[in-house]
Amino acid sequence: MAIDWYMEFVEIGYRPARDELVCLFYFEPGEGIGPEEAIGRVASESSTGTWTTLFTLPARMRDLQATAFEIDGNYAKIAYPLALWEEGNAAQLLSGIAGNVFGMKAVKNLRLIDVTLPQAYLDHFKGPHFGMEGIRDMMKVRGRPLTGAVPKPKVGFSAAEHAEVGYETWMGGFNFVKDDENLTSTSFNRFEDRVEQLAKMRDRAERETGDTKSALINITAETETMKKRAEVLAAHGWNYAMIDVVVAGTSGVMTLRDYCSDLGLAIHAHRAMHAAFDRSEKHGISMQFLAKMMRLIGVSQIHTGTAVGKLVGTREEAMSLADILREKKTKGVGRMTLDQDWGAIRSAFPVSSGGLHPGLVPDVLDIYGTDLVLLVSGGIHGHPEGTRAGARAAMQAIEAWRDGETLDEKAKSAPELKGALEKWGYIKPK
Repeated sequence: MAIDWYMEFVEIGYRPARDELVCLFYFEPGEGIGPEEAIGRVASESSTGTWTTLFTLPARMRDLQATAFEIDGNYAKIAYPLALWEEGNAAQLLSGIAGNVFGMKAVKNLRLIDVTLPQAYLDHFKGPHFGMEGIRDMMKVRGRPLTGAVPKPKVGFSAAEHAEVGYETWMGGFNFVKDDENLTSTSFNRFEDRVEQLAKMRDRAERETGDTKSALINITAETETMKKRAEVLAAHGWNYAMIDVVVAGTSGVMTLRDYCSDLGLAIHAHRAMHAAFDRSEKHGISMQFLAKMMRLIGVSQIHTGTAVGKLVGTREEAMSLADILREKKTKGVGRMTLDQDWGAIRSAFPVSSGGLHPGLVPDVLDIYGTDLVLLVSGGIHGHPEGTRAGARAAMQAIEAWRDGETLDEKAKSAPELKGALEKWGYIKPK
């Protein structure tokens, strides 16, 4: 007599219903376990199953079982009935498809690559409050990427010093000054002081340039503290809040999405800690899936890498991430992503950052186009003539790309870009 029922969760050739969620996994079976049993155990654990057959099982329970329906080498697809998932509860979805399954002995490695979310599931989520068009309207920027920089070093400045670097960044033509992931409210740079000092410098820069300026100020903390910090931002005329979304957690981000929306604040999502579970190609979850979840729960932009800077990630990954965030409909790309129709969910900006300088700007724009937030930080602050000249050099590099000029051609009439190229050239940092 069988003591387990894992194979009942496998039906090769099954056709998922339109309202079922479909997950794409990479998997490696554990020792002594065949592929079908291994993925059957994943389907079981992430839906209704347990390790043994049960004495009684109502017939209706069969309708709640997940079904592994396709196995192609080390890749498999599992369909999940909609009824398994609470409406509007992204955390509960993660507890199922990205929960206990990663610790099962039945799989040596398991990676959640992507999920197709049906319209019936999307209907219970709000997505980004603004969308890319709303952000462009807010910032009054068209025809080019939005630009920003983190004062460097990322921590250590006082609030006044931080704001002074911010002012120079804005005066060089950038739209945003950004906190980095580990700057919240430290003894040498308190959150409230930084907000106030930056607001003064913002107002000055706007008067002197006539352009809209903003900042991505980090509110990451316990949820109630994040709410209070969002209120402080709104009281000082800011239109953005930054959250370290992975460490803050899905539920915290969902709470702050609505709270920030009521205050007129967009959410900039920093992905700090993501590589702890998405860097391995064999285990964990993919950045593509993380980006999809963040668009679902309502951030306006999220870091997606550069493919040419200091962080890991390929050109293909960057392009697929951009599509997941920006497009209304996406077609699956090989074993990297699945089809997705976003329906009424608004778009979000990809954010390119990490080891960039003016010499790399055309490479990034070749990948992303103009619908992105381009963060160049060390690559402006390290300019031989300072931050303002560095920001101008980056803006000149954007102009060169837009006009079809090489950077060397542009540098003949752009001294700031010339200085940047003399220092960094086209080096790709490691």
